[in-house]
Amino acid sequence: MRVVAVCDRIFETDGALPDGVRYYRDYRRLLEEDLDVLIVCMTNDIAPEVTIAGLMRNLHVFCEKPPGRDVDDIARVISCEAMHPTLKLMYGFNHRYHESVQDALCLIRSGEMGRIINMRGVYGKSKLVTFNQPDWRTKRKIAGGGVLLDQGIHMVDLMRLFAGEFTEIQSFISNSHWGYDVEDNAYALMRTSDGIVGMLNSSATQWRHRFNLDINLDKGSIILGGILSGSKSYGAETLTVVTADPDADNGDPKEQVTRYNRDPSWDREITSFVDSIVNCKPVVSGSSNDALQTMKLVYKIYHADPVWRDKYQIPNPDESNP
Repeated sequence: MRVVAVCDRIFETDGALPDGVRYYRDYRRLLEEDLDVLIVCMTNDIAPEVTIAGLMRNLHVFCEKPPGRDVDDIARVISCEAMHPTLKLMYGFNHRYHESVQDALCLIRSGEMGRIINMRGVYGKSKLVTFNQPDWRTKRKIAGGGVLLDQGIHMVDLMRLFAGEFTEIQSFISNSHWGYDVEDNAYALMRTSDGIVGMLNSSATQWRHRFNLDINLDKGSIILGGILSGSKSYGAETLTVVTADPDADNGDPKEQVTRYNRDPSWDREITSFVDSIVNCKPVVSGSSNDALQTMKLVYKIYHADPVWRDKYQIPNPDESNP
């Protein structure tokens, strides 16, 4: 793959970088280039519009999460995708491609630890806007939601990946600390049709940045702790496998910890996307349906809190779009 051109509103004019890559302020000018693939890394309000424009230009599209501001946004994209069956559309749920997650998924799918009983996930940062980023994430009109939609969507997606679809949801949603019109905390209690319970806290008041997912199974536990990132603020990425001992009652069983010292997830993700294009394979992980179901679950969590639902007129996603 070769980068031909880029687009960003930070550019004052159109032009070319020293390496010859052309740049534009307006994505419509970018789409006049001779392209094969479009990678969309834009704000939530415009991401679905640009994704649709790329598909209409007969381009394969990779779009970063979230796919838009709400379920209607991703539904519009999927309608367009259906009209272009030869094109590949993939969404950037990058956490799926971390080595610790891949190893945990292999272990769970092997069945050697039995079935999943429950999961407890915490994904949090200290503010809605961190690392001197622009403040659009605090604006509902642009972002669509707060910390759950922006960051917590990764944990929601992983819980779906491990457990399947959650059918019963209860929640509390709050913006009581930072006071923006998007949430700074979301607390959810969820259950699948076959009884797996998931508990989730997505937080923008987690002063020590934290990523942690406990998965408890019949024969032990799998604990994902920390996640390698550019900020390096979420600690070391580890996978802890706990072996249950039914004959012991001291709650201190044998465990094995694997620490991951590199992050090949970005390369793996794009390699998977390119493979689906070059070899005409379906997008397996990060498909538009993955994006739709994960967005639906995010909005079911919003909708389950009656106060939040009424305040922001949040519809039931099961009743709005397929």
